[in-house]
Amino acid sequence: MPNTVLIGSQWGDEGKGKIIDVLTAQADLIVRYQGGSNAGHTVIAEGEKRVLRLVPSGILHEGKTCVIGNGVVMNPLDLIEEIEMLRKTGIECRGRLFISTRAHMVMLYHRALDRADEAARPEGKKIGTTGRGIGPAYAAKVSRSGLRCGDMLLPEFPDLVREQVEETNRKLAILNAAPLDAEEMVRTYIEAAERLRPYIVDTIPLIHAADRAGKSILLEGAQGTMLDIDFGTYPFVTSSNPTSGGACVGSGLSPRRIDRVVGVIKAYTTRVGEGPFPTEDFGEIGRTLAERGHEFGAVTGRPRRCGWFDAVVARYAQMVNGVDFWALTKLDVMDTLPEIKICVAYELDGKRIEDMPASAGQLARCKPIYETMPGWLEETSHITDLAQLPLKAKAYVERLIQLSGGRLGILSIGPARESTLRVGI
Repeated sequence: MPNTVLIGSQWGDEGKGKIIDVLTAQADLIVRYQGGSNAGHTVIAEGEKRVLRLVPSGILHEGKTCVIGNGVVMNPLDLIEEIEMLRKTGIECRGRLFISTRAHMVMLYHRALDRADEAARPEGKKIGTTGRGIGPAYAAKVSRSGLRCGDMLLPEFPDLVREQVEETNRKLAILNAAPLDAEEMVRTYIEAAERLRPYIVDTIPLIHAADRAGKSILLEGAQGTMLDIDFGTYPFVTSSNPTSGGACVGSGLSPRRIDRVVGVIKAYTTRVGEGPFPTEDFGEIGRTLAERGHEFGAVTGRPRRCGWFDAVVARYAQMVNGVDFWALTKLDVMDTLPEIKICVAYELDGKRIEDMPASAGQLARCKPIYETMPGWLEETSHITDLAQLPLKAKAYVERLIQLSGGRLGILSIGPARESTLRVGI
């Protein structure tokens, strides 16, 4: 398989975990390049469901090597919990999972700061953060005050943690939040460091050695294009770059070594948390999509806002990421709808626009311009060949790809690994 970047092309929750799992069968090295444990990848295989927050989905395939890259903000306690969960289900991470010495850490004091800051924001100004400390960890990274995984290997690590907790307590006092116990936190992270020590290495030589040896590399991101810190609906975004450009920055692999970009996109649109969402449906359609699509966050459990497919978002994601192939997911969720709408453009202040506004305020004022297609009113989850798709379902898929640009590579018609049609990839 060519070296591949796999990205989310909407507001996250597109079904990346399943598509990564499908592509992993042909990959040798799977690298997570950004995000943290605020996002989960759900994989259902052989009747068993697993939610992975930090460990790349490739760990579920025997013989695959997995890397948590330097662009990830890694919560040591969450990772230990995840490694233990996998061990109990018969999957050993030791010798197969490697953590970059350069990856920054999300600490308990980041979580406390995240929650205190969100609570202090007035209504209408809240970000909708998961409260898992991701934003403060990235802020510490950019301000050059964060701790990296390699710091856990240093003898002065306890002092570094102590200093950070004391600084956080000063910030928490300003936000009228309770202080943290520095010594208790030091003890917690000394134990965590001992458990994670065997996994922490300089992953850049490891990745490049695999590339030179002709091995196939799959780079996976979390969240989606519309949550990108630069290209998303700022400020209602995450704190990193889930887009394809972030794959090289977050892994250390040269852009010259990327062969293709696969964009995961859902047959309708969802988002979690605050922020503009032009095609959101507040009525029966939204409820139907949520119920049939089981639209609840894999990590947070929060219900997702649901609406019609937004081709403006898809075209924008295609441009920003350079998507070569689409992996279209959850087509089966649309099986019961007699009529299906597609947003092909927006109306902004009385004018038709077909490009994504840079301003979240402008996007909030956009009204979707829809075209309508007939539904197929047939179950599709049993289909094993694209030719078996109902004609109206096939027409819908073809129209989405036409509006989005690029080519169809994978079509998913159910949550299980087996419910996946490889079309042109």
